[in-house]
Amino acid sequence: MKAWDHFKTIIRHKRLVRKGCFAVGLYKQGILHDLSKFSPSEFVIGAKYYQGDQSPNNAERHHNGYSTAWLHHKGRNRHHHEYWVDYSIQKEPGSLIPVPMPEKYIVEMLMDRIAASKVYNRNAYTDDMPLQYYRKGTEHSLLHEKTKELLEKLLVMLADQGEKETFTYIRKEILNRKH
Repeated sequence: MKAWDHFKTIIRHKRLVRKGCFAVGLYKQGILHDLSKFSPSEFVIGAKYYQGDQSPNNAERHHNGYSTAWLHHKGRNRHHHEYWVDYSIQKEPGSLIPVPMPEKYIVEMLMDRIAASKVYNRNAYTDDMPLQYYRKGTEHSLLHEKTKELLEKLLVMLADQGEKETFTYIRKEILNRKH
């Protein structure tokens, strides 16, 4: 088990998310981000499947066919679009439908993707990596159209204009915060 390495990865990730959230005025979210990763349900599994270059949840999925740590995590963290999925009673009863995410959680999701890209790519990180990762993994994702629209806009802006301009836009135009 690589508990210490996993712990350091979580701390680095949280520090990067906090820095991004603070830059746009989301102080509470910056502090509380991913606290569930320290729960036994997530931490023990993360340490067991730690690799250092990708989420341990993927290794658990490869081993078991699913990730118990991810199921725990997504149900407790509103910055994951999977948290915002419900059952329909109007379309096909029982079918899953995406629900629009509040903008502050879409912004935190962006910060989460930036931080994960920085943690796993280290010095090779570029501002287009979160967009590349998103495009690679969202083909079958249940994202509400409004959520998808804003997230993609911010990811493209990040790739084209960089963090400084994107964070300024978020703070002033999306969250309407002075900073």
